[in-house]
Amino acid sequence: MRARWNDVIIAESDQTIVIEGNHYFPPDSINTAVLEPSHTTTTCAWKGTAHYYSVIDGADRNVDAAWYYPEPLPAASEIAGYLAFWRGVVVEDSDPASS
Repeated sequence: MRARWNDVIIAESDQTIVIEGNHYFPPDSINTAVLEPSHTTTTCAWKGTAHYYSVIDGADRNVDAAWYYPEPLPAASEIAGYLAFWRGVVVEDSDPASS
């Protein structure tokens, strides 16, 4: 799977975890050079507190387009540190031939 915004590849991995329709990408698959920490947090009743990143492409900024759970609740422990995306970030199969 690949996550991209504009022409920037944010993450690419064949080891994503799908929860509630969202692909969570492992930390070692993330292009951290295009992420900027956000002060935004939200709370999920079963996953815990999500923290956010904005995605940067030159002068363009996609605010809070990525989220992760640094210390998820036990029910979501498998996604600790994994990133998921929304707000226009396209998550697609990085190998269309495998579809």
